[in-house]
Parts: sequence; structure tokens; C-alpha cells
Amino acid sequence: MSSIASTVSTLSKRAQECAVPSESPLWGIYADQWHPESNPNGYINVGVAENTLMHSELECYIRNSSNIPSKAFTYGDGPLGSNRLRNAVVRFLNRRLQPVVPLEMRHVIVTNGVSHSIEHTSWAFCNPGDGYLLGRPYYRAFIPDIALRPGVEVLTVDFGTIDPMSVEAVAEYEKALLAAKYRGVHAKALMLCSPHNPLGRCYSRDALIAYMRLCEKYQIHLVCDEIYAFTTWHNRHDSSPPAVGVTSVLSIATEGIINPSLVHVLWGMSKDFGANGLRVGYIISQHNEALHRALLEVEIYSYASSAAEHVAANMLENDAWVDDFIQENQKRLTDSFSFVVDFLNKHKIPYAPGANAAFFIWLDLGKAYLDRHLERGSEVTDAMADEIMQSLVSSKVFLGSGSYFGAETPGLFRIVFTHPRPYMEEALRRVARAIGEGTEARYQPTLPLRGGAKLGGQVDCQG
Repeated sequence: MSSIASTVSTLSKRAQECAVPSESPLWGIYADQWHPESNPNGYINVGVAENTLMHSELECYIRNSSNIPSKAFTYGDGPLGSNRLRNAVVRFLNRRLQPVVPLEMRHVIVTNGVSHSIEHTSWAFCNPGDGYLLGRPYYRAFIPDIALRPGVEVLTVDFGTIDPMSVEAVAEYEKALLAAKYRGVHAKALMLCSPHNPLGRCYSRDALIAYMRLCEKYQIHLVCDEIYAFTTWHNRHDSSPPAVGVTSVLSIATEGIINPSLVHVLWGMSKDFGANGLRVGYIISQHNEALHRALLEVEIYSYASSAAEHVAANMLENDAWVDDFIQENQKRLTDSFSFVVDFLNKHKIPYAPGANAAFFIWLDLGKAYLDRHLERGSEVTDAMADEIMQSLVSSKVFLGSGSYFGAETPGLFRIVFTHPRPYMEEALRRVARAIGEGTEARYQPTLPLRGGAKLGGQVDCQG
């Protein structure tokens, strides 16, 4: 008997449920990552939402600007976050999101990453056994963030042939809410991810207003995760539906639409600044003082590092650098997205059109696999999707299976395109091989984008 099996019965029931071995290959992939020289047979990871396109610029700026003060070795200004960082976030978001009601420091709560921000909303808005509405497909970690420790039921919403980003999709949330109520589960909150993970699209202003009206009708909280708010790019390819730009719910006047105390926004440093490891996120709630008082009692468990807060504030306070960083990031996103889409078109791998935000392209590898294996019939099954996933792993490339994201049909996969060209070239070659295409000829390697750019007047990195 293994040591885990012999001790699992000593744990609580909820801990026992989490002690089962993970089916995800991800941790093994992290331990064996590809490098063109030192580990050419390692795994290519294009399944995790990380943007490495600007890492050199970020490293350069932090190295040259972040002299950590002694206050960072204390508890700072308390668990809601440092006054300096909260003021920096307010100034930055007021300048770039143009909220109808200007943000103030007291509207912002700092957490050690947006995952904790999500969990806090579930804990604060729902009792154990209540429901939290979430449309499919969804960011896979929304499920444990909302449900695991708060004991809340995630009420997933199906759309069938309806575009999940459309105004028409709002009616499907109402159906899910009423179906849950019929069996005794009361929805208390609705989560939107805009820009969307994994679809890489933005909700229109009209759609956001429709969601606000739905939440007002049933007096439930609207939580908008806007963690990709500035991670947008120009889609050079024809697309239908047309790409829609980012609209923050903070920029929509609530009068006559929704009680403003029901509207909340989440944002963080992980995606827009390619800084997943910094672990700094924000809850923004302008009109709900009770939420702020309640979270003061539990924020001790999500206290952000004072050193990380200092680094984040240094970034957000430098207008010239941050504007140049975002602009250059968007340019590189455009180029990388176009490169990947050109490959997909050339190799006849279908993908969902209309993307212009976040890090993702939603691939239909099921259809691509059947096109290369006509003897397998015309229907993609769950078993076939699992087979494709195994083939990808065998080819040493990791993508996010649609089953992880609550996809309504099998065979869909999420690819993350925000890596330097040589990395993406190798990833795409392996994907094509995994679905049955002979692609042994390698691309001519391209030098990765490196740091040292003088963003915002910063000097080149040294040492």
C-alpha cells in the first residue's frame, strides 16, 4: 500500500477528495521542458496561459527600477493591500479604462493573484450550496476557484448553436438559473471572463448591458474577470463574427440598468504584463462597502507580498514605460497570432474565428484528425478526443483539451500562441505530426525576441 493510500483515511472528506492522483500530465511536463539545445526532446508547453513575448523587457525594467524598501519586509498597510499600490492601480485604470465613476483607492482590494480574488467573490456572495453561473466553455480553474473551498455549486450554461458571446446567449443563463432554482439551488452570482478564456474574444457593450439587466432582475452579483483587458491585438485575417474591442463594465453607466453594488471587476498583473509569477491581483468594487469589510477578515489568507506590491506599483506608476510596454506587447501578439493562423490555414486545421484578445486560438483538432484519417468515420467522439490528446502528449507537445474547459463538443483544443517564433514553430510541427500529418522538415529557426528595448526611456539591461 502506498504512503498516500495508507494515510488518506486520516484526512477530512474534502481533503480525501483532493488527494486522488491528478490525471493531468502537466506536472511531468514542467519537469521535462523543451530547450532547442539542452533538451531538444523535452515537452513543448502551449497549454498554459503564459505570455513570454515580453519577458526580457519586463526583466530589464524590474532589474533597473526595483530597489525594495525596508517597509516591504513588514505587513505594510494591512491585508487589503498597500496604499501606494492601490493608488497606482486606480490611477492606471482610470486612465486606460475610463470608468463612468472614477475609481478611488478604497474601491480596490489587493490579493495574491486573481485566483484568490475569484474565490473571495464566491465566499462573499454565496452560501454553501448556492449556485454561481458560468458559461461554457470556461477557464478551467474557475471551477475549483468558485467551488472547492467555498462549497458553492458551479451552474454551467450550455449554448448549443448560439454564439456564447452574443446577446442571445444571455437567455440561456436565465434558463440555467431557473432550472437550478427548481431543484432548490439559488444562483447568487454570475461570472463573465472578458476578454474570454478560451475563446479569445470580447463581449460587446450590448451583451454586457444585457447581463447587467439579468443580474438586476434576479438580484445576483455580476463579476467580470477583466484580467486580459489590455491583451488585445489586430486580427489581420477576415473573420466572422467580426472582432469586437474591449469594453469594461466599469465604463457602462449603471443608472436604470443595475444596482451598482452588484457589479464587480477583477484584474491583475499576470496576463497583461506577462507576470504570472508576480502573484498580484485586484478586486474592484465601487459601491459595496459591506464586501470590503467582510473581506478584511479573510484577506489575511490572500495577503500579497509587499515586495511584489512594490514591483507592481513601480510598473503602474511609470506612464511612459507602461504605455510603450502595452503597445509593443500588442504588436508582438498581432505578429504571433498571424503566424500561427497562417500555419493553421496552410495545413487545413480549423479554428474558431473572431479572436482578437488574450493568448488563445480555439482549434478543432477533431475535424483535422478525421480529415487525415477518413477510415475513422465522420464523427468526433470523446474517446477520439482522448486519443488525440494522448497523441499530442506522445509527440511531446501539450495543449489544453476542450474537456478541461467544458467544451460542448469533443475534439476542441486551446493553443497558447504567446511564445517566441522558434518555440511556436516547434509546437506547430509537433501538433501537425500528432494529428497524422508528415511534417518532419523543420522550419528555419528564427531568433527569439530579446530584451533591452528602451521602453519609456529605460536604459538597456546590463548584467
